[in-house]
Amino acid sequence: MLAQQRQQAILERVRRTGGVRVADLVRDLGVSDMTIRRDLEALADRGLIEKVHGGATVAGPGSTEEPGFAAKSVRQQAEKEAIARAAAHLVRPGSAVALSAGTTTWTFAHHLVDVPDLTLITNSVRVAEVFHRSGRPGQTIVLVGGVRTPSDALVGPIAVQAIRSLNVDTLVLGVHGMNARAGFTTPNLLEAETDRELVAAAQQLVVLADHTKWGTVGISTIARLDRANVLVTDSGLDKEARDELAGHVGELIVAEPA
Repeated sequence: MLAQQRQQAILERVRRTGGVRVADLVRDLGVSDMTIRRDLEALADRGLIEKVHGGATVAGPGSTEEPGFAAKSVRQQAEKEAIARAAAHLVRPGSAVALSAGTTTWTFAHHLVDVPDLTLITNSVRVAEVFHRSGRPGQTIVLVGGVRTPSDALVGPIAVQAIRSLNVDTLVLGVHGMNARAGFTTPNLLEAETDRELVAAAQQLVVLADHTKWGTVGISTIARLDRANVLVTDSGLDKEARDELAGHVGELIVAEPA
C-alpha cells in the first residue's frame, strides 16, 4: 500500500470512529510504528486530524461536537489513570455506586472490579463490559437501557425513567468540560438529562475530570460546580484553576500522573 493510500485509509477511520490508536493501525495496516507516526504527522500538518498521545482524533471541537469513545480513550491516558487510582478509595465495599459514561469513568471502573458486595448502576456500555469480563461473584451490575451515543452512553427517556426510581450512595461522574459559569457540561443534550437524573439519585457526587476539561464548555449543564462533594483532577491543572475550583467543590483531590 502506498503512503497516500495508507493515509487516506487512516483519515477515513478517524472520521468514522472519531479517533485511532497507533498500536491498532500498526496491527491492521501491517507497517511499523514509525511509519504510522509519519503518516499521522503528515495528516496533522494538513489540518485533517489532531495528534494526541498514542494516536489521533478528529480536529476542531465545538460545544455540540461529541467525540467517540475511541477518540477520547487515547487522550490524557496517564492523567486518567492517576485520577482513577486517587479516587478508588472513595468507594466502600457493600455500597451502591453509579458510574456515568466516559473514558475516565471507564478507567476508574477497572479499579472497582475487586470491591466486594458492590452494586453498580451505569448507563455506560463500556463500563458494564469491564464488570462482565471480570466475572467477580457477589457484585450486582445494572445497565440501564436507552439510545446509544457516540461515547457509548445509554440516554433518553428509557434511561431517565430507570434511574429515577433508584437511590445510590455515590455517583462517579465523568464530564466533557467544566468552568465557573457553566459548571459541569456535556455536548449531548440527552446525555445531560440522563446525567442530571444520576446526580439527583446520589447522596454523594464525585466528579472525575482531567486538567484539559477546565475551560471547556459543552452545550448543556449537568450540575453546578458546588454540587460536587469531591472533584478529582490531575496536577496539570494550573494554580489559578485549582484555587477557583477549591472555592466551589467540597473537596479537591489532585493526582500526580506517573
